[in-house]
Amino acid sequence: MKPQIPRQASLMGPDIQNPFSHKLHLSPIHIVQIVLMSLTLAPLRLVIIGLLLILLWPLAFISTAFQSEEDWNKPITGWRKCFERPFIYVGRAIVFVIGFHNVKVKGEPKPSTEAPIICGAPHSSFFDTLAIFFCSGLPSAVSKKENSSMFILGSLMSYAQPVWVKREDRNSRTSTIKEIERRAKKFGEWPQIILFPEGTCTNRSCLITFKLGAFHPGVPVQPMCLRYSNRLDTVTWTWDGPGAFRQFWLTLCQFHTNLEIEFLPVYVPSEEEKKDPKLFANNVRRKMAECLDIPVTDHTFDDCRLMIQAEKLKLPMHAGLVEFQKLHKKLGVSLEQMQKLLERFGSINYRGDGLLSLEEFSAYLQIPVNPALKEVFAMYDRDGSGTIDFREYVIGLSLISNPVNNEETIQLAFKLFDSEDKGYITQPDLTKILNKAFGMEELDIQDLFNKVDAGQDGKISYDEFRNFAMQRPEYANLFLTYQQLKNENDGMLEVLKEEPSKED
Repeated sequence: MKPQIPRQASLMGPDIQNPFSHKLHLSPIHIVQIVLMSLTLAPLRLVIIGLLLILLWPLAFISTAFQSEEDWNKPITGWRKCFERPFIYVGRAIVFVIGFHNVKVKGEPKPSTEAPIICGAPHSSFFDTLAIFFCSGLPSAVSKKENSSMFILGSLMSYAQPVWVKREDRNSRTSTIKEIERRAKKFGEWPQIILFPEGTCTNRSCLITFKLGAFHPGVPVQPMCLRYSNRLDTVTWTWDGPGAFRQFWLTLCQFHTNLEIEFLPVYVPSEEEKKDPKLFANNVRRKMAECLDIPVTDHTFDDCRLMIQAEKLKLPMHAGLVEFQKLHKKLGVSLEQMQKLLERFGSINYRGDGLLSLEEFSAYLQIPVNPALKEVFAMYDRDGSGTIDFREYVIGLSLISNPVNNEETIQLAFKLFDSEDKGYITQPDLTKILNKAFGMEELDIQDLFNKVDAGQDGKISYDEFRNFAMQRPEYANLFLTYQQLKNENDGMLEVLKEEPSKED
């Protein structure tokens, strides 16, 4: 009888979108256009943008000059506040020069007195920050402290009163959340804070898991949906795709780039949502997904980190795309454990295509293909494709192999080999079982024996057997499956023996 796949595994769903990949395909016409624009309009646009930034710099410098450390902890007021309107107008001029000639704004942007925080999504480009010039005022963002020392841009950013993040501070995440909460609860004293709660750029195919920084304060937020509709997408900047400079230059080479900003009604959290930021974040994300008509997924920035590691292991980047948040929640697997499992998976997947075949699984375990191995492999291969990907491997290992890889199972497996109860296993003991059960050749058994026999004394102690079994939990379920099949066969033999006597 084929072992049943645990119900939890089926809840995961085998199909995963990759929100972190963007492929740019340039037609011959596009290439000709880019060449011509690179020689004519794009350099001119770049010069004008530079001149506009230089025009803004004196305003920013004057408005932030002679401020003490204590002043930075207070909102800009008085005569310094007068520069806000010129900033917005020049900012919109820069947006126009880049090529965003007709930015459509739907809905009504609300002031900080009604919504202290703006949540923007989907976050797919560095151009998303241009939306700040179309809000009700000049909202603040979150930025690393090092940016404040950048020439020209440092002064411009400082005028927008960002929430500075100090990377050298071990408690920077906590400090940032506290500062966002402190400002947000002042309702109108500080500028609005604009946040992109996805925390990383995607290709706008879905909304990934929202980070909770915008929702911890428990104050009303205004969702802001962004849409880019050019046929040639030069704005999307993801982990697997063209670099930032290339996308910026290609956008300058477009005649115009379409952008639509839609401000949704202010979302006021319920008492339950104020107590549970995760619930608050999920409900806001759902509203925005409905507006954008795209699905939501449980991808997070941790998936990006796994994708990068997959690339380092010479696996396809999408091999690390596992919806980590969902697996962590259902299986309790930490990011560190997931990274180690990815390394193990990479060592098994000799072809490096991100798919593990039965033959590779067999070679990794040094067990020939046989009924018991096929049964175990089928537990991982949830869609019956004949291969397993990394996500299926993690689910299978966590739900199928790891739970049985306990002391009791290891002791039973050890006794299976140590039939004479000597307290250790010899190579003939191993050969007797593995040859009979799995059809292994003696050379392969000898190689496996040497790996398990860490002390190289010709005997496998229980501790050596246990350490090897814990490192390769796939074996535990393999031996249980073998015993199950063996018991079924033994039972059939007993029935066949009894049948003649019944006839007599």
